[in-house]
Amino acid sequence: MRTYTVLRDLARRSTGGPFAPHARPTAIEVPSEPSVDVVDLSNAEVRALARDEEVRAIAPVMPTALIAPVPDAEGAPAAQTTAWGISAVGADTSTRTGSGVVVAILDTGIEAGHPAFGGIELVEQDFSGSGNGDRFGHGTHCAGTIFGRDVADTRIGVATGVQRALVGKVLTDDGSGDSDMIFRGIQWSVQNGARVISMSLGFDFPGLVQMLVEQFGYPINLATSMALEAYRANLRMFDSLMGMIRSSEPFGGGAIVVAAAGNESSRDVNPDHEVAVALPAAADGVVSVGALRQSAEGLRVAPFSNTFPVLSAPGVDVRSARLGGGLSNLNGTSMAAPHVAGVAALWWEESLASALPARSTTVTAKLLANAAIDGIAAEEDVADRGLGIVRAPQP
Repeated sequence: MRTYTVLRDLARRSTGGPFAPHARPTAIEVPSEPSVDVVDLSNAEVRALARDEEVRAIAPVMPTALIAPVPDAEGAPAAQTTAWGISAVGADTSTRTGSGVVVAILDTGIEAGHPAFGGIELVEQDFSGSGNGDRFGHGTHCAGTIFGRDVADTRIGVATGVQRALVGKVLTDDGSGDSDMIFRGIQWSVQNGARVISMSLGFDFPGLVQMLVEQFGYPINLATSMALEAYRANLRMFDSLMGMIRSSEPFGGGAIVVAAAGNESSRDVNPDHEVAVALPAAADGVVSVGALRQSAEGLRVAPFSNTFPVLSAPGVDVRSARLGGGLSNLNGTSMAAPHVAGVAALWWEESLASALPARSTTVTAKLLANAAIDGIAAEEDVADRGLGIVRAPQP
């Protein structure tokens, strides 16, 4: 027996009566209704369940973890009245603030009493089993970049007009979790009207291999093979869930899912030491985000930032809300993704106020079309920077 996440589309449920159990669903187009469950199954039960017309995907539950911030060898910069990333993406000169847009963040929770979140309606939901509230600090810092208010006369938030935020705690107090927590968090976010969903976390492939070896005694080659199977199944699960979210767009506008590309590259050791974006950033339809840093030559790709992101954003010396109050600087693609999530909220507000259809495809198109390479060092590889740095709507 293994533990699996099962993704169902309840909209595919047959409406036939008791004497027509195999009747096909109506041909009328209806939005997908994702339902995520976690169950223990044998191999035979997995095969049988896969034939259920409601089931869209089945994947072994695997460990996840936050994308840990990278230490800063150069130390923190001088105090700023506006965090440099806010200016770099043009949020400080934008015509929009994110007003009227519901944003969701799936992370380690949030310190709701931090001054950065004063006046914001925070809807918290714990999927980790460790209780609401942030006792790690990662989620609080990321949330501050998305929608935080000014702290100590310093602007830290991109979308400072967001009034309602969904905070799904999908990582425990030590920053670990599992895939089921993420899938349930996404389902909850969509059901509660999120237009933007931000995730700065990843699937822990090495951690699963280690668990299979140490806890279950599998040989390393077999453990690696099983972990690869689980990773592949979870990629398909994510692709199916993203497809279901997209199918709901004509009925409610849909949602944009933003994820950090990961910090596994080490270009500072060797320029060829690059790792491609990992789950969930690698899933179909997810806007993956790489990290940029400041330099004398212009913006450069951070040496740790995984390659093949869709977009890039400030990810080094990012100043935001610190656990316990005040501000701190952190580095990582975890810090870059919230910039894109915040800018996505600005473009949602822009779309809602325009004659264009207010849909996730419209907003995604605006995000991609307005990405800029001005200011990025010319020699940076497009595979490392993506389409460029995300940019907010301007006058």
